[in-house]
Amino acid sequence: MDRFRRASAAALLTAVALAGAVGGAAASSGVPAPPSGERAQDLATRPALSAHATARTVTAWEEFRIHGSARNVGAGTPVTLQQKQGKRWVSLPATMRTAPSGEYTLRVKLGIKGENALRIVGGGAVSPVVRTTVN
Repeated sequence: MDRFRRASAAALLTAVALAGAVGGAAASSGVPAPPSGERAQDLATRPALSAHATARTVTAWEEFRIHGSARNVGAGTPVTLQQKQGKRWVSLPATMRTAPSGEYTLRVKLGIKGENALRIVGGGAVSPVVRTTVN
């Protein structure tokens, strides 16, 4: 029983240490602190984009879609697909305007084999990265 308590205590200390390391990494990586007061109102009106791929794996030049919605971006705002190539984000010839509801859908065909990092930009916002693997 004593050995079980020591193992449990060690696991708890490890979890606390990891939580502290993750929290410290988040603070140093520029992740914003929880909003309060005026700052929360400012964040609520900031433009934002979501992005989701309809496929996680495709063959070269197989069509799939990236869809999402825009918040605090006017209807008809152009949004563009970008692909990470090396260390740079490159805009691809896939642009469309947001619908009055803020939604968008882009048809995508990729030829670069391997994992592709993609994102949507427009209206002063950048979506989270979406990853699709091309076989």
